[in-house]
Amino acid sequence: MSAARIAWVTGAGTGIGLAGAEALAADGWTVVLSGRREDVLQEACAAITARGGRAEPQALDVASSTAAEEGARAILARHGRIDLLVNAAGINVQARSWADCSAADWDRVLDINLKGTVHTMRAVLPAMRAAGAGTVINVASWAGRFVSAMPGAAYTTSKTAVAALTHEFNVEQFRHGLRACCLLPAEVATPILLQRPVPPSPEDMARMLRPEDLGRTIAFVAGMPAHVCVNEVLISPTWNRMFL
Repeated sequence: MSAARIAWVTGAGTGIGLAGAEALAADGWTVVLSGRREDVLQEACAAITARGGRAEPQALDVASSTAAEEGARAILARHGRIDLLVNAAGINVQARSWADCSAADWDRVLDINLKGTVHTMRAVLPAMRAAGAGTVINVASWAGRFVSAMPGAAYTTSKTAVAALTHEFNVEQFRHGLRACCLLPAEVATPILLQRPVPPSPEDMARMLRPEDLGRTIAFVAGMPAHVCVNEVLISPTWNRMFL
């Protein structure tokens, strides 16, 4: 059984998930990077390893509860523990209005953003409860606290639900020594923003949060003493376009 702290990060190939994995590895965690693209995960792990960190790729589609359970079992078989779960897998769709967002689009957003988060949390829960300790960090969104038209109904619904389930986890699981944190970031300058119906300008992106800002936040929350629960972090760039 591994004596190292073991972190499992979903959506870890790019963006916030990758930044979180990099920051955790820099803090001494052994990090299992999950996502749907094996080649991207391999590249990310190689970069972390080259910097002296410990990282392993493990492909996963979080939309599958069976895959999530198998993923957790595989990590436990290798390491005997999962100390931290970071749920950073998430998507949005181009057609975001009620008039344009199809039933299939709704399903896809909810399957990954919400149900995917539930699947991995359920997968790690037995081992964490048996250990009497464990941390879950769920990446939600500013849209999970403040409703606006831009993110769309499906995305806003999914991230609002992620915030609620994070707090409900704490209501139930604190008795077992577990804790969860919901991160609610405003705009982060990641390549996914360029897929928006109206992409932000380079000038606007230059003022946004950086993935590494969220990586540092994830590592900070994960590194707090076991008696401390950071229930949520609402974080935005100082120049926050959501206030306009």
